Amino acid sequence: MDDNQPRTISPDDLPEVITRYLTAHRAHDTATALTAFTREATVIDDGNTYEGTQAIGKWLDRSATEFTYTIHLTGAQQTDATGYIATHHLEGNFPGGTIDLRYQFTLRDGLIERLVIEP
Repeated sequence: MDDNQPRTISPDDLPEVITRYLTAHRAHDTATALTAFTREATVIDDGNTYEGTQAIGKWLDRSATEFTYTIHLTGAQQTDATGYIATHHLEGNFPGGTIDLRYQFTLRDGLIERLVIEP
């Protein structure tokens, strides 16, 4: 990707590791979701930073029980050789009731090294 502009891709073209994480996260399968991350991965969500798989596992468990919601993958982009964005639409019993979130992934050695979730 030479022009530094995100390129729209089909959600089916997201790397397997991202699809594995997203599928496991939707199913509240923390053990499988964690297999998608490097040991020293970082997740940033709702202003909080979680470093390492132990902290990420606790975040996944908490997020699975904090609110009830549906999540739909609505788009995907590739930002560079290791960067991808998966856009999701969520509806549920959280404040505001609906939101579109960008899951911004950075991969290293075939695993997720960094995930930033923001509107």
